[in-house]
Amino acid sequence: MLHDRKVYAVIGAAGSGTRMAAPMPKQFIKIGGETILEKTVSVFLRHCAVDKTVVVTSTAYLEFTEELFKDAKEADRISVVCGGKQRQDSVYSGLCALRECGAQDDSIVLIHDGVRPYVSEALVSAVAEAAVRHGAAVPAVAPKDTIRTRSGETLDRDSLCCVQTPQAFRMELIEKAFEQAFADGFYGTDDAGLTDRIGVRAAIVEGEYENIKITTPEDLKMEYRIGTGYDVHRLEPDRKLVLGGVCIPFEKGLLGHSDADVLVHALMDAMLGAAGLGDIGKLFPDSDPAYSGISSILLLEKTGKAVSEAGYCLGNADITVICQRPRLAPYIEQMRENIAAALTVPKDRISIKATTTEKLGFTGRGEGIASEAVCLLNR
Repeated sequence: MLHDRKVYAVIGAAGSGTRMAAPMPKQFIKIGGETILEKTVSVFLRHCAVDKTVVVTSTAYLEFTEELFKDAKEADRISVVCGGKQRQDSVYSGLCALRECGAQDDSIVLIHDGVRPYVSEALVSAVAEAAVRHGAAVPAVAPKDTIRTRSGETLDRDSLCCVQTPQAFRMELIEKAFEQAFADGFYGTDDAGLTDRIGVRAAIVEGEYENIKITTPEDLKMEYRIGTGYDVHRLEPDRKLVLGGVCIPFEKGLLGHSDADVLVHALMDAMLGAAGLGDIGKLFPDSDPAYSGISSILLLEKTGKAVSEAGYCLGNADITVICQRPRLAPYIEQMRENIAAALTVPKDRISIKATTTEKLGFTGRGEGIASEAVCLLNR
C-alpha cells in the first residue's frame, strides 16, 4: 500500500528533558553505546518505505546532532533542522523542511518522539498504512491501571487509551491542522489533537507497550536477553571458504545449502534464540531453493531486521571460530566490519576470535569448521 507514495518522518528532539534530571537532554543519553536519539532514528532509516527523516533539535544542540549523524550509513536520508520554543513549533519546522525535500500533498508524514527508541518497524508500517486509508492515524494501547481524577471520579478504563507515536498523516492534512492551530493561538499536546480540531479524527492502530517514551530515570530500565548459537560445516574440495562474509583463499570450502558461512550462522542462531524467534532453519529452510548459494551476510541482514521488528537491539556479540587451518587472523577485522554493516551497529559491538583444537577432533583433523556465538539483546 505504501509503494505508490512517498513516506517521510519528523523526529522531535528539541526538548530539554528536565524531568530526567540529567546533565544533558534525555535524547542524548547513551544506552548500549548509542544515544537514545540515534536508536530512535535508526528504526526509520532501516525501514524500506521511509524516504527521508528530518530530525528537529534545539539551536544549542544543532552542531552536536549534526555530528551524531554525519557518518551514518544512510546519512543522505537524514536532515537536521532547528526547532522552536514549543514542541508544536518544532514539528512544524520539520514539516517545512519536508516540503523543501519534495514532500507532496499526498505524501505520508510520520511524526515521532525522539525518545521512543523501542518502536518497531512493524508499527511504523501499520500506522503509515492506516494514514493512507484514513488520512490520520495514531498508535495506542489500553491502560493497565485504574484511572481516577483528582476529584475522586473513577473513569471507565474500557473507553480510554494511551496514545503513542509515531502518528501518521497525509501531508496536506497535517499542514492545514498546524496552520489553523497557529491562527487560533492554540497549542496542543500531540499532533492528532490538531487534526481533531479541523474535523478529522485519527484512526487508532494497536500500539506496543514496549514503545515507551523515556521521560524519567525509571524509564531507562531495560530488558536483556542472552542467546547462544553453534554451527558446524564439513570442509570439501571445490567449494569457496567464506567466513564472516570474507572469501578466504584455501584448498577447501564449507559444504552447505547457502555459502555455508559457519561464523555468521552461529551468530544468527544466537540472535534468533535470544529474541525467541527460533533458529535459522525456521527462517531460512534449506529446502527452499531461494536460499541456494545465497550470501549468509544477506541472511544476517534479514535476521537483524526480524530481531528489530521484535523490538530488540543488539548490545554485543562474541563469536569464536574453531578451525585448525587456515589461519584467520588476517581476515578478522574485515569480518567484523561486514557483520557490523549488515546489522547497522558499531564495529566495537562485534568480537571475533579464532582458535584451534590442537589437532584434536574433526576440526583438528581438518574435516570441518565449527563456530560458537553468544549475544546480548536489549529493549
